[in-house]
Amino acid sequence: MNPYTLPDLPYDYSALEPHISGTIMELHHGKHHAAYVKNSNDVLEKLDEARRSEDFSRVAALERTLAFNLSGHILHSILWQNMTPNGGGTPTGDFANALVKDFGSFERFRKQLNEVAATIMGSGWAALVWEPIGKRLLITQIYDHQSNLAQAGIPLMVVDAWEHAYYLQYQNRKTEFFESVWKLWNWQDIAARFKSAVQTRINIAA
Repeated sequence: MNPYTLPDLPYDYSALEPHISGTIMELHHGKHHAAYVKNSNDVLEKLDEARRSEDFSRVAALERTLAFNLSGHILHSILWQNMTPNGGGTPTGDFANALVKDFGSFERFRKQLNEVAATIMGSGWAALVWEPIGKRLLITQIYDHQSNLAQAGIPLMVVDAWEHAYYLQYQNRKTEFFESVWKLWNWQDIAARFKSAVQTRINIAA
């Protein structure tokens, strides 16, 4: 089994201040994200044990647990790369053109993403995704770590709306947090994900 590993941050914990405090980043990456990695590996071992013993009664519950933890690992791994010190501004090039095509303007895209993040009930994420069948950008809510997203959708840009992402700094003012992270977006990373995603081909024809 190839175990999942916690990726290093591409910047120091304090590098995203004042928008995200170093204390939050240290807890978020070193505790929350690390727990999802550990739990994913633990579940994989239990699945392997269940197969060896042919105790398949445990498989459904283990797969649900794996989906939750592995999705948490993946989403956080994308988030760290999506942000950068001295980020923000607006994107350019093909990705910027795609935002205009699918949302009408960059500002409308921004407003929709903020609204999707702000209206999540409980814990979750907002995500910009590439939908390869319709060849369009979509925004979706992700509940906990799993979403109503079409199965082929590829996350490009994610906003963590779990309380542990902001509460120590912003308390109940989560919309201030969602506004603040616009000063951190790494458009080069997001555009590179877009460039890769648009190459995805899914054959649904008979």
